[in-house]
Amino acid sequence: MSDNKLTAEVAETKPAPPSRWNVALNEILSGSIIISILSVVLALVVGAILIVLVDPKVATASGYFFARPLDTLGSMWDSASGAYSSLFQGAIYNFRRPDFASGIRPFTETLNFAAPLIVAGLGVALAFRVGLFNIGGRGQMLIAAACAGYVGFAFDLPPVLHLVVAIAAGLAGGALWGGIVGLLKARTGAHEVIVTIMLNYVAFYLVSYMLRTPGLLQAPGSNNPKTAPINPNAILPDLLGTTYNLNFGLIIVIALTVLVWWILSRSSLGFQFRAVGENPNAARVAGIRVDRMYIYAMLLSGGLVGMAGIIQVLGTVPSGFSSGIDAGIGFDAITVALLGRARPWGVFFAGLLFGAFKAGGFAMQAAEGIPIDIVLVVQSLIVLFIAAPPLVRALFRLPTPLGEHKPVSLRKPKLKAVAR
Repeated sequence: MSDNKLTAEVAETKPAPPSRWNVALNEILSGSIIISILSVVLALVVGAILIVLVDPKVATASGYFFARPLDTLGSMWDSASGAYSSLFQGAIYNFRRPDFASGIRPFTETLNFAAPLIVAGLGVALAFRVGLFNIGGRGQMLIAAACAGYVGFAFDLPPVLHLVVAIAAGLAGGALWGGIVGLLKARTGAHEVIVTIMLNYVAFYLVSYMLRTPGLLQAPGSNNPKTAPINPNAILPDLLGTTYNLNFGLIIVIALTVLVWWILSRSSLGFQFRAVGENPNAARVAGIRVDRMYIYAMLLSGGLVGMAGIIQVLGTVPSGFSSGIDAGIGFDAITVALLGRARPWGVFFAGLLFGAFKAGGFAMQAAEGIPIDIVLVVQSLIVLFIAAPPLVRALFRLPTPLGEHKPVSLRKPKLKAVAR
């Protein structure tokens, strides 16, 4: 066989490179944004099935399914569509209200619920980018809330100064509680998951003790484990007046989202964070102080998560708070960070979605009698589908990312025998 014929035979076995458009389409269809959107869609579909299964009207109609099948199908549609319609009207816009000002009130409730979720999700996402798993949101929120609340009711300062000092105290408390984790991780190698879990309990029982102790956090002359009302000078001002439950905390959250985006995308500190998150050993060889990055990251993460507690204390419940101030936000923030793919703006929109679930879930329960637990199931399913991208790709027949393709064949190319 001549060399030219051998080269031609081998060249025939090599696949043609994909075109520019195929590569672009593959990146779009296999990207994280599409996976996140389809995960939400799948969770809503499964949620609709659960809504139908628990609706007594559907159960009644299914009793005579073979006699009148359309009645059962219509009841199933009415159940699912009615529930999601109530969810929309309770979270975005209520068409039953007489004017726009009252109809848009549900959206302001969504923003009110979303603000602490977004800022706590930003803190968890920042830790993710450095390779740390911060599940100590509950403890960081409680400590930040205790610090901000104490300054808020125990001091009497001028209006703007009082609010600034209270926020600064809360940020310092949350950053300190997160910094302990980073310091132990950097100096001793202690696993951040174990440390944050333990610090959650420490913070909870410490704040509970202070709420039951006169002279610390407990309101003077009260036997209840609750603080005194926050001084009006330290309360976050309303954005749209007293008609809506929306305060200046939303503006702070938007500003912090921009700040975190800038840190991670445009600053040298963010570059070092990302380098450590990708490969700490390679970052160490490149001259990056990995131990310092762990400390800095947990300081920032704890401060951001603590801001969620500050917003609640100084804005949502200024009449005084108890040890249940976190209301599960510390753990919901992990879900928000996962859904947002640990990207600041992704976390922002994921927080809006979960805020809509919280605001609309109560309306769905009140209007349709659907258990609020269904909303929690939908949230859990979103995380499940996001954690299993191959499952989502298989259900929607999406292409696999080009970098994950396996070779078509590992065997040597067969050469046809050529007669001399």
